[in-house]
Order: sequence, then structure tokens, then C-alpha cells
Amino acid sequence: MNKSELIDAMAKDAGITKVAAKAALESFVSNVTDTLKKKEGKVSLVGFGTFSVAERAARQGINPATKKPIKIAAKKVAKFKAGADLAEAVAGAKKK
Repeated sequence: MNKSELIDAMAKDAGITKVAAKAALESFVSNVTDTLKKKEGKVSLVGFGTFSVAERAARQGINPATKKPIKIAAKKVAKFKAGADLAEAVAGAKKK
């Protein structure tokens, strides 16, 4: 599902216009992004999951083309951990 398909589904499920659904989705993405930018930012949606930021330490890697070692800089990465309801729904879907 891509962004426009998600907007269509949200509009249909909520009984709102596509314009309103797009605004709601963009607001959600913007608020999650802004929260994660803040120090110790985290967004928890009970049952669905948690968006958070993790720090990756600097490490040594290998350039696959030259096989020579390279330094990979430390950085912050966005993480998502599925909540119990989402994990159960996905696991249940695989069993069918």
C-alpha cells in the first residue's frame, strides 16, 4: 500500500474526504517526526507500536567493491517496535 492508497482507505473508513484524510495523515507524520527529533522523543500508540530513536555507534565496515575497511560514522536512526495487537494480527495472518 502506498501513500495515496492509504489516504483513500482512511477516507473511506472514516467517512471523510480524501483532502481531510491527506491532512490527517500529513499531520500524523509531521508530529511523529517532530517528536522523534527532540531528545528522548518517543511516540507510543498502545496496541499498535512505538516509534523511537536509537543511537548507532561508529563501527568498522568493509567496502564491498574494494574489500578495504571503511569507517562508518555514528548516527541516530528511527525505530518502530510493533505493539502486542499488531504483532498478534500479523502472526495470525501468516498462519492462515
